[in-house]
Amino acid sequence: MQQKNITPMYLTTKGKKTDVWNDSCSIKELNYAIENGAVGATTNPAIVVNVLKKEMPDWEDRIVELIHEMPKATEDDITWKLIEEMGCKAAKLLMPVFENENGLKGRLSLQTNAKYYRDTQRITEQAIYFDKLAPNIQVKIPATKAGIEAIEMATYKGVNTNATVSFTVPQAIAVAEAVERGLIRRENEGLSIAGMTPVCTIMVGRTDDWMKEAGKKSGILIDPECYEWAGVAVAKKAYKLYMKRKYRTRLLLGALRNHYHWSEFIGGDTALTITYDWQVKINNSDIAVTDRMDIPVKEEYIRQLLEKIPDFRQAYEEDGMMVEEFDSFGATRKTLKAFLENYAELVAIVRGFMFK
Repeated sequence: MQQKNITPMYLTTKGKKTDVWNDSCSIKELNYAIENGAVGATTNPAIVVNVLKKEMPDWEDRIVELIHEMPKATEDDITWKLIEEMGCKAAKLLMPVFENENGLKGRLSLQTNAKYYRDTQRITEQAIYFDKLAPNIQVKIPATKAGIEAIEMATYKGVNTNATVSFTVPQAIAVAEAVERGLIRRENEGLSIAGMTPVCTIMVGRTDDWMKEAGKKSGILIDPECYEWAGVAVAKKAYKLYMKRKYRTRLLLGALRNHYHWSEFIGGDTALTITYDWQVKINNSDIAVTDRMDIPVKEEYIRQLLEKIPDFRQAYEEDGMMVEEFDSFGATRKTLKAFLENYAELVAIVRGFMFK
């Protein structure tokens, strides 16, 4: 496909530290992304529902087959089998990248059941199971209290983790520390950590979304541009701490709402997960591909957010929250609720096939 300007996306993966992932397991979208330099992909309940709706002709026969192949299965069992197959199909597409990069890139992130967000044992068990589905699976675990514990345990068990439902500096630090504990336990027992590439997502756009919602609820008026930089400020602070402390976890930045969520992170040793629609916009833009990760956000924006929006202080300050507070943070609650609703919609689609 001929693009007006393919330079921006291409340069973020060639000649720079910054990688691009496809924010979807859609085969069509992933093919486009890989052709343009993407080296990974990710899924969540919302993504799977949207992909299924777009690509239903490719999956409806398989759903019917699964129903017949699994005569005693519940609708949830069939739904999860479908999720696994969609993920593995995308993972297979990434295998050439995985092999060419000696296992350091080319992974497909598959998300654990959002219903388990309070249960460390169930999250860990599902993570270990997902890890065995394909050589290049990366397992998404929520950065909740139970999820932080599961990240340590799954890492210790040799699972490549991707922390999700994460919006804040305290969550990013807790994730990195949990991964370090897991890696150290493996090293102390003489277990290999070769090929382990843990990442921690910061859902930058959802951080912005929540700050806007928190500001609206408070009735406090601030420069609206502050809200467009809130997530960027959080991500850049977390990145600076990661680099300083030499954590072996890498940041994965996503949930684009404006081009800052791509352009401001170029040059950083990070991965950016970008939807197909945004990839096309970026590839057809004339925005300069310039290293900006180390350029700080305007102090005035940060000052206003810290002074006026208490939720931003929780998100931005390293000690803004304790691990025990992660589950009650507004963006966490809102995102988990949305994921659970997306999953329910997916189950309803499967149920429709079961009762045809």
